[in-house]
Amino acid sequence: MASPGENEANTRPAWGNRRLNDPTQVFQHNAWDNVEWDEDQDAQAKQKVSENAQDPVPPDLQETYEAKADEFWNDFYSIHQNRFFKDRHWLFTEFPELDMNRDGEEERETEGAVCTSDGDKMTGAAAVDKNTLSDINKETGNSEDMCTSKEVDGETERTNVEKEPMALSSDSTHNPAEDCGSEKNAVLDELCQTLGHLAVRSSSAAVEDGDFPGQQARTRMFEVGCGVGNTVFPILQTNNDPGLFMYCCDFSATAIDIVKQQPDYNTRRCHAFVHDLTDTTSSLPFPPASLDIIIMIFVLSAIHPDKMQSTVDHLAKYLKPGGKLLFRDYGRYDLAQLRFKKGRCLSDNFYVRGDGTRVYFFTQDELRTLFGSAGLQEELIHVDRRLQVNRGRQVKMYRVWLLCKFTKPLD
Repeated sequence: MASPGENEANTRPAWGNRRLNDPTQVFQHNAWDNVEWDEDQDAQAKQKVSENAQDPVPPDLQETYEAKADEFWNDFYSIHQNRFFKDRHWLFTEFPELDMNRDGEEERETEGAVCTSDGDKMTGAAAVDKNTLSDINKETGNSEDMCTSKEVDGETERTNVEKEPMALSSDSTHNPAEDCGSEKNAVLDELCQTLGHLAVRSSSAAVEDGDFPGQQARTRMFEVGCGVGNTVFPILQTNNDPGLFMYCCDFSATAIDIVKQQPDYNTRRCHAFVHDLTDTTSSLPFPPASLDIIIMIFVLSAIHPDKMQSTVDHLAKYLKPGGKLLFRDYGRYDLAQLRFKKGRCLSDNFYVRGDGTRVYFFTQDELRTLFGSAGLQEELIHVDRRLQVNRGRQVKMYRVWLLCKFTKPLD
């Protein structure tokens, strides 16, 4: 059986090509690529966001969500394990740099709509057609789960469906810490977190002595916020080059434990560890200027906006000159942002979900400033706009993601 990225360069286009040229045909397919918004739609989205911002989460609860962020993510992965997200085989279409089996001339970067794919070698809106309809029904229907999922281009994404709106007034009886499971689980999570940090400290000490995991590798990649390995394992499966070494970290000790339990996890090719990205005083288990590629997929959006710049600055130090940072995350006015109810806004474009995890929605200019201030050069910043429809219910759903590539200048 072919590996996830094998020979895909000859079977899939790099960019989406299903465009809605005739609005009367919108319900002929389940999804459309590169859909532009008109002024009225843009104004409605801005109004919705502005209205939600008028009813922010109280400061005391905001502090709790920040202080216990790791517990909320531990609880999320304790519940869903490795069943929530699908392996991101579409990465090799959007980021051909991750497939070392391809020649440089096969890396296709053009101006136009970025197109993702599912595991069936389909791209863009066509990929959504095959697998998304039932999941879209779940999103637009009455879900009894606080957090449900839907498949988008082979990527199972979280939505903001709740059984009941959570009361977030200052006198609310809701205690976010209670959402993290039993006291026993909390103790175990704290122990796992402590052990993870000890492991990183041990690795950091080894780095200072000139010895670190993957020291002999020719190519080193680091995924930030790896979850349960839905990016790491497809990369390792696709690239059988023994000269490649993967590092991956996550804020959640539970997620890292799940990664290490997977049969494909091999310490000769991969090193997974618990790490708080916002703690820029802590060392990483490899030296500065040692990484060829840093991968950030739906991770920066989970960090408090006040800590984003220092986080990016710190990560940039570990890229080699000429190394790349690959990024994909939520764009401003994405469906997920517009679905938030009042009482969920933490600050401008920053929200808390029903399970206590948080999410930010970016603009191109914000990302250009964030990464540019870290000394990285812009190679690509693209707004990926999709229109997904529920043909049975005649419902339109607009998705907005941002895809970026940055390079560290040569000395």
